[in-house]
Amino acid sequence: MSKPSDVEHRPLDLICLGRAAVDLYSEQVGSRLEDVSSFAKYLGGSSGNIAYGTARLGLKSAMLTRVGDEHMGRFVREELARAGVDVSHVVTDPDRLTGLVILGLKDRDTFPLIFYRHECADMAVSVEDFSPEFIASSRALLITGTHFSTAQTFETSRTAMRYAREAGTRVILDIDYRPVLWGLTGPGEGENRFVSSDSVTAHLQSILPDCDLIVGTEEEMHIAGGSEDTVTALRAIRALTDATLVLKLGAQGCTVLNGPIPDSESSFDVHTGVRVEVLNVLGAGDAFLSGFLRGWLRGESDERSCDYANACGALVVSRHGCAPAIPDARELDDYLSRADSIPRPERDTRLNRLHRIAGRRKKNWSDIYGMAFDHRRQLFDMAREVGADPERIKPLKRLLIRATERGAERGGVSDQVGVLIDDSFGQEALNEVTGRGWWIGRPVELPGSMPLELEGGRSIGSRLKHWPIEHVVKCLVFYHPDQPIETRLSQERQLKELYRACLASGHELLIEVIPPSDRPSNDDTLPLALQRFYNLGIFPDWWKLPAPSRDTWHTLDTLITERDPHCHGVVLLGLDAPIDELKAAFNHSAGFDICRGFTVGRTLFGEPSRDWLAGRIDDDTLVQRVSDNYLELIHCWRNRVAG
Repeated sequence: MSKPSDVEHRPLDLICLGRAAVDLYSEQVGSRLEDVSSFAKYLGGSSGNIAYGTARLGLKSAMLTRVGDEHMGRFVREELARAGVDVSHVVTDPDRLTGLVILGLKDRDTFPLIFYRHECADMAVSVEDFSPEFIASSRALLITGTHFSTAQTFETSRTAMRYAREAGTRVILDIDYRPVLWGLTGPGEGENRFVSSDSVTAHLQSILPDCDLIVGTEEEMHIAGGSEDTVTALRAIRALTDATLVLKLGAQGCTVLNGPIPDSESSFDVHTGVRVEVLNVLGAGDAFLSGFLRGWLRGESDERSCDYANACGALVVSRHGCAPAIPDARELDDYLSRADSIPRPERDTRLNRLHRIAGRRKKNWSDIYGMAFDHRRQLFDMAREVGADPERIKPLKRLLIRATERGAERGGVSDQVGVLIDDSFGQEALNEVTGRGWWIGRPVELPGSMPLELEGGRSIGSRLKHWPIEHVVKCLVFYHPDQPIETRLSQERQLKELYRACLASGHELLIEVIPPSDRPSNDDTLPLALQRFYNLGIFPDWWKLPAPSRDTWHTLDTLITERDPHCHGVVLLGLDAPIDELKAAFNHSAGFDICRGFTVGRTLFGEPSRDWLAGRIDDDTLVQRVSDNYLELIHCWRNRVAG
């Protein structure tokens, strides 16, 4: 068994035992829950939120819970893992469903919620799901109050606490009092935060002596202390434990009590937070505790820990949802450095930029071997030229998926596959590849438009609402710094609108820049175009560019690294060039880390597709020819030589 002297060097900072569920947040702010028409899906459950939040803030967190053997359970596990949480002890329960919570946002004081947790998976967490060694691998164990509310969860939680005490692991109690989860209200009263109960108080007081940190609101301290007078309740708690007590005071901030309880609340040393416009207080407590633990577990002062806590809570109340609204360390530190000047965090450009980066899907695309067949007009024209029904373009695109698969397997790059597919002719192909872990780009521009127009009209936000979050929004703009001012302003206005829509929807954005052929271009054309977009406050996650010279690569590398070090990088387009020309162009990019691969189209599939549409070759021949071309291009990319 580990000894207390080992605590600071353990592989985990925190194990969170308790609720892990799915939150469905109303998207209609101000509506009665009865009238809500759509919901946003997030990770939920207090313990799950805290594991997620502390991981985002740089702690090594693990989750100890159960989820159902179904889609929502897999979502919970994947969301936790994506944030960096250790999910080795997230157990799949074959007989129970993952818990759900439906939440409304009526006004800043009214947040109706319904818990769907009858016999849910996380309430079946068992002593069989962990070992003393696992608890001893962490510096701290956090348990939330709900997991003392049934005989089984009480036994499980007490066992985990016993292992923690034996190992010198500190025990944290988040009181997290929900009367409905203790059976004290009807299921439709999930919003009710306090019902007096001697039974609940007795349950909680039986565990207080074994805690090192106890956190709660005034109502939660009341239930733990057995009194609705705050000072009296705190004194009752103090009589049972020497633990540090953190009292959350909402908009006022918080206080930390390490010794005797003062005679009155006016004697509390209150750590105040910043004032923000409140959208949603649900989950703010989980964010608060995530921030506090960032400081407390690193041995920072109470004042600094409370600064983290109050700032995390303030950011979350200004946003939709809880877990995804929690900042990461970089965003939190930036906010604290200038919080007094940010009354509306959700409107601060820099903060939103940092939050967007923190929330991006984390797969490391070291190289993208992309097949681009988002062509609409070109394939339509090709079909007409050979006398084929344009409807045949739809099955063609599914065959190109097969060709991509085959070429990637032969080239050994199945984990770095990229595709560009439209939804005009390629919706079935999009459906087929979504969820495979491929890099998927999807166009929004009206083909050939200049000035730029978006396909389907200007309401791009409502269109993105129906896209899978893994689809990268791709927009081609024919742009030149020397275009007539009216043309440039029109195109820039569209791109700014598109960028704002992606910020709101959470989709990554790729901007493809091609200088129009009617204007002379040189080594400065592309860098000046990208610089202009950055100056406009447009920071796409990806750029797609025609292959430039090495001199231009040097300029682009410096520009992108300095203006947006969080940019994923550049992928190269093909413009229907022969493979030998692309090979030479690829060589120019060798040695520049900002170049992340290619997304090439007609060079690979143009002639085989024409023959297939004309009926000159069958499906297998098409797939073989395209995959051969794709494989050749993969080899060209891998064998790039600078010069």
